[in-house]
Amino acid sequence: MANILIVDDSRTSRRILRGILEEEGHTIVGEAKNGQEGYDLYVEYKPDLVTMDITMPILTGVEALKKIRGEFPDAKIIMVSAAGQQHNMIEAVQNGAAEFISKPFEMDAIKKVVRNVLES
Repeated sequence: MANILIVDDSRTSRRILRGILEEEGHTIVGEAKNGQEGYDLYVEYKPDLVTMDITMPILTGVEALKKIRGEFPDAKIIMVSAAGQQHNMIEAVQNGAAEFISKPFEMDAIKKVVRNVLES
């Protein structure tokens, strides 16, 4: 199973994602509450996969995505978005986001997206 980094400024979102991913047998190597922390933890742990919220303080998810993918072009990053973030999603795809999951979380959808990205 995969080592996963969760980056989200919402403690509740991190807790829900952790629960779903651990239930699938994955290891959560770290949790970050903003894009800069997410980048720093990526450099430290080089996880197999990152779930990255789009809207966060300090560095946004898209900025952190660009920074990580700039140094680690093979990084697999799934963007997490709430409704109404179409513009950010397009920018994220252009910068190498592997996939999207949306809030509120749908357990089966998350499991499927994570499986697909890890297998790609």
